[in-house]
Amino acid sequence: MRLQGKTAIVTGAGSGFGAGIARKFAAEGAQVFVVDINLEGAEVIAKEIGGTAIACDVSNSKSVSNLAQTVLSQGPLDILVNNAGITHLPSALEDVTEDDFDRVFQVNMKSVFLTAQAFVPHFKERSTGAILNVASTAGVSPRPRLNWYNASKGWMITATKTMAVELAPNGIRVNAINPVAGDTPLLKSFMGEDTPEIRAKFLSTIPIGRFSTPEDMGNAACFLCSDEASMVTGVAMEVDGGRCI
Repeated sequence: MRLQGKTAIVTGAGSGFGAGIARKFAAEGAQVFVVDINLEGAEVIAKEIGGTAIACDVSNSKSVSNLAQTVLSQGPLDILVNNAGITHLPSALEDVTEDDFDRVFQVNMKSVFLTAQAFVPHFKERSTGAILNVASTAGVSPRPRLNWYNASKGWMITATKTMAVELAPNGIRVNAINPVAGDTPLLKSFMGEDTPEIRAKFLSTIPIGRFSTPEDMGNAACFLCSDEASMVTGVAMEVDGGRCI
């Protein structure tokens, strides 16, 4: 029960890695706000773990402001997990549409800015808080044809480190995890198409020989957001089966 008595927000928690993080946090004693643009998906996870589902478009300032108002009206927040993310389909970098670029920018990058605006003042008032950004191995060791997604995750890693440096004197820790591709709803988008041959090609780049799982992300996130990691800030932890070695 490493998160007993703590309250957490997990964005993009209606499926995939976010759902795995929400499940782990609840199992470790946290009260979890399951946040997703897909309210139906969030409600399924919230019902499973005894959490609270909230619909939110993390790329929209008004939606994030409403999220903060709803959550903070119910009590203090201890943990914020910026997990919501999106990608464009594999494509030559010059062929990605402006609309797809804007969508990646807004969901993967602008969301971190908006949640910081909404929740960092609260953490500062309490002189405590843990923020976890779910980045990617794509920000460390980019794959071809996912250029602007890779760049967004590299930005997220840098944002994590600069947030950590600035907020440490306020008692706020900021870390990131870098998953390798997982068998989640985004996998097909990363691969372009889901065939045994393409899966085998992806897996051949992961020394441990399997995809990341939501449980892998939950375990890493739980440690970084718990008091066990009280001396850990500014870290972008690769949870990737050796992909970035």
